[in-house]
Amino acid sequence: MKVFGLIAVFVVGLLLLSATQDFPSWGDPRSAASDGEVSSFYIEKTESVTKVPNMVTAVLADFRGYDTMFETVVIFIAGIGIIAVLRNFEGTDSPSDNDNDDDGAGLLARFTCSLILPFIQIFALYVVAHGHHSPGGGFQGGVMFGASYILLALAFGLSKAKQLFSERRTMIFAVIGIFIYVGWGVLCLLLGKEFLNYSVLDSILPGDSMMARSHSMLVVEIGVAFTVTAIMFSMYSNLSTRGRLSKGL
Repeated sequence: MKVFGLIAVFVVGLLLLSATQDFPSWGDPRSAASDGEVSSFYIEKTESVTKVPNMVTAVLADFRGYDTMFETVVIFIAGIGIIAVLRNFEGTDSPSDNDNDDDGAGLLARFTCSLILPFIQIFALYVVAHGHHSPGGGFQGGVMFGASYILLALAFGLSKAKQLFSERRTMIFAVIGIFIYVGWGVLCLLLGKEFLNYSVLDSILPGDSMMARSHSMLVVEIGVAFTVTAIMFSMYSNLSTRGRLSKGL
């Protein structure tokens, strides 16, 4: 089995290296990325057609919405993959015994966590909500929110964090995030436009079609944040406990 894996890695590596011959030279002003009409359009027209000053978010959540949607799905699949490989249901039938071995950190760490945890989560919400106007978005805010639950698990024990964000709840949140993103695209279809063509949503959102694109970016970023938060904490829970979801770090 190891030999077959090594052969697969070698073949894929050769294919990837052969593809580098088609890359433009570093700093080539005539490359598609530097001289293309697409990049010029993003730079010159993003704010006027989307009412979003953050060009990066506009590209990710609007112009390149399909790609970002599937990136979110990939994160979800990665979380499911870790659960499928690591999840171990043996020895988890007596939660009282497991809780006694999962006391978390010391008093100072718990006190510090209690002070800073609300601020971390508030800032995470700000990053998600303001990501289309300043650096941030669903991925960044979701990572911060997921990290806040990891901090809670480190300070108070995984059993305490699971009371707030259980395994079932993390999976529900992850699926809801995907449904928010995909459902918003389906809504565009139902209103007569292409999938993820937000401009048609001006009939149900305040403002004109350009503002509809701005508001829609916030909606899909919220969906991304749901999935990233849930999967990040799920990954930590399984990796730190070897899939038992008890007796964490």
